[in-house]
Amino acid sequence: MEIRKHMIFSGEVQGVGFRYTAYMAARELGLTGWVANRADGRVEMEIQGTQNEILFLVEKIKHGKWIEIRGIEEEQIPLKKEEQFRIAN
Repeated sequence: MEIRKHMIFSGEVQGVGFRYTAYMAARELGLTGWVANRADGRVEMEIQGTQNEILFLVEKIKHGKWIEIRGIEEEQIPLKKEEQFRIAN
């Protein structure tokens, strides 16, 4: 079953390839949504796919060479009609 999550990541998540890693993994998995840097130093993402695909995406991001996630806030949100995953900023 497809779901959509709004997620905010904290830690060493800007300037370390987080958005690119998320983008490449989401495209590889066929997920839709977006990822963006926030002014407060965190990264925000909306991601749509199955629960297992989303968990796998987060694991791929966690294994990025310089990425160090210290916290994840997440909530399930309504599905959106999208065709692709994009870097929003």
